[in-house]
Amino acid sequence: MGHSRTLLCLSTFILLALSSFTAADDAAVMAELLAALSPVPSGWSASTAPCQWKNVSCNSNDRVTSIVLVSKNLSGTLPSNLGSLTQLISLSLQGNYFSGPLPSLANLSSLQQLYLDNNNFNSIPAGFFQGLKSLKFLFLSSNSNLSPWTIPTELNQATSLVTLAAGTSNLVGPLPDIFDSFPNLKVLDLAFNDLTGPLPKSFGGSGIQNLSLNNQVNGLSGTIDVLSSMTQLNQVWLQENQFTGPIPDLSSLPGLQVLDVSNNNFTGSIPKFASTVKFTATGNPLLGTTTPSSGNGGTSSGSNGTTPSGSPAGTGSGGSSVSTGMIAGIVIAVVIFVVVLLFVWIKCYVGRGHRKFGRVENTENGKEVVKNGIIGGDLPVFEGGNVAISIQVLRQVTNNFSEDNILGSGGSGVVYKGELHDGTKIAVKRMESVAMGSKGMKEFQAEIAVLTKVRHRHLVALLGSCVNGNERFLVFEYMPQGTLTQHLFYWPENGCSPLTWKQRVTIALDVGRGVEYLHSLAQQSFIHRDLKPSNILLGDDMRAKVSDFGLVKNVPDGKDSVETRLAGTFGYLPPEYAATGRVTTKVDVYAYGVVLMELITGRKALDDSVLDDWSDMVTWFRSVLINRENIPKAIDQTLNPDEETMESIYKVAELAGHCTAREPYQRPDMGHAVSILSPLVEQWKPSSQEAEESNGIDLDMTLPQALTASLCNVNNNYNSQSFCNINNKYYSQ
Repeated sequence: MGHSRTLLCLSTFILLALSSFTAADDAAVMAELLAALSPVPSGWSASTAPCQWKNVSCNSNDRVTSIVLVSKNLSGTLPSNLGSLTQLISLSLQGNYFSGPLPSLANLSSLQQLYLDNNNFNSIPAGFFQGLKSLKFLFLSSNSNLSPWTIPTELNQATSLVTLAAGTSNLVGPLPDIFDSFPNLKVLDLAFNDLTGPLPKSFGGSGIQNLSLNNQVNGLSGTIDVLSSMTQLNQVWLQENQFTGPIPDLSSLPGLQVLDVSNNNFTGSIPKFASTVKFTATGNPLLGTTTPSSGNGGTSSGSNGTTPSGSPAGTGSGGSSVSTGMIAGIVIAVVIFVVVLLFVWIKCYVGRGHRKFGRVENTENGKEVVKNGIIGGDLPVFEGGNVAISIQVLRQVTNNFSEDNILGSGGSGVVYKGELHDGTKIAVKRMESVAMGSKGMKEFQAEIAVLTKVRHRHLVALLGSCVNGNERFLVFEYMPQGTLTQHLFYWPENGCSPLTWKQRVTIALDVGRGVEYLHSLAQQSFIHRDLKPSNILLGDDMRAKVSDFGLVKNVPDGKDSVETRLAGTFGYLPPEYAATGRVTTKVDVYAYGVVLMELITGRKALDDSVLDDWSDMVTWFRSVLINRENIPKAIDQTLNPDEETMESIYKVAELAGHCTAREPYQRPDMGHAVSILSPLVEQWKPSSQEAEESNGIDLDMTLPQALTASLCNVNNNYNSQSFCNINNKYYSQ
């Protein structure tokens, strides 16, 4: 008995010693991670234990179980011994600028969640996936700097895998035949890589629901017959490959909603699909067609231009009458269009005393400030009438980019406050092209491209731009009250009062109107893709404008979705985006719903300070909406609403729930959201009824002057003669 007790005590001592040792090891690894990160994450300090750091969780033995550093604008190389955190369950590093090689995470048998997407890693070590038997979610997408790599067969040890997303990650070679090892796999996204060869047989009988293998550089090949045995499929994206053979009968897939097989080499005829299936097959020159019917939902014909009988389209007796009708319709439409234009011209310009601005010379201290439409220099003018501004002027108005003038910083650059000689304030976004890479350059060009085409009182206006060596600058109107984030989440630190409900619902309406304009009222349809409180700016009147258009996508006429890489901010991204790589305007509607939830609750979309099950706003808020009586307990406690205000909150909460519905078709459009919110705002009055009807354009202006107003006279918030005179001079030439 005494011998057994001695052994028990000895065993306990050894276990305690081992626990202490491994906890110390974890602390050493975390210290190396801290030293590697730039900037230092908020709440991390070498003077405190890692288990006390913000966004780090530990178990009862002080072993690190979770590290969450999402979209923190962090850079650096991860330490090679990160895989020594053997109790790690969740590692979330997405949306940063980490570079260098990934450290080996082999044999982390407890690891369930691994989010490494949207970074700049350059290599994956051999054996990286070895022994990850508990892994459920693996995200490596948007790591385009990775050296070419193949999916290793040892990944089959991750038998718990639910989501595998590695789009735009430089994957090459064939798909390994290991997918029967993943009985729980629901999402497989490997789009925009260089995969080759056929679809693996092990796809058959799998539970995959969302399959994205589109846009491979050289193209996957062979037939897609295996799809007919993948009975759980919901959305399938196979476009831009080299698949051949006939499209199989997929009538055995009851949940199929989307099938895109465009731009391949399919042959034969198109099978019939249920009316609920959106189906695209254009760009398959050898693919025949069947007669469209209600039982062939959305079927697109091939590009060979033949009817089912084989005769050329548009010939025969029916073809002639159709062509004549089309021509007649076009002629009538053109005549009506010309008449309307003449009427508008007479009504708005001639009838109201049309006048034209003359050339305006803007001089200062005897020196000409404007030269060929440029402020203080001879840089080329950007297309679209956007003013090019010299670096000398930007240095002058920002006090040489003084740190005292910094308004904020993010992944796309640093924003400085500037002040012109007449006292008008501006915001200057400064980006270095070397640091921001091709992604940042695209965002710079995207903002210029979008903001020279749109103008609305609730979209932040672009005033000018500058290219100086490796640096790029965008000049915007200045919004003195900063971001919604500052007023919603950090109002005590900023010395502000908490937002009232009237202010919140008015901000929601302002944002809704701005996004509605982007979606359906501008000359083209645009998707913002990064709607969140930090991209909602406030004026002194606490009216809101949407900003940051670096991720905006234009929706071509005749289409309702755009294929693109995953981008945006976690917490605001709808589930279908990561699964399909396609965006619709309903992506913005989802993000808008999350913003509404934040306005109601005062909580962030992702809140690491609460239990894991409720850290995601949408998941938590859906549980709140189950019972109306839960809503008063969930609202921001600074509101202290009366009965009338509470009724308003109920309506906005219901709208937020609809906007964040799981399926895009269940979400309303932004026009519906605006119609719900408008009655809740006590007063919504433009400066004049006429200004509202004309969308803020002075009908006494010529068209070029109206375009000028889009850059220098929105809401009179930035009516700077320095800019307005420049624009007037440029447009009058």
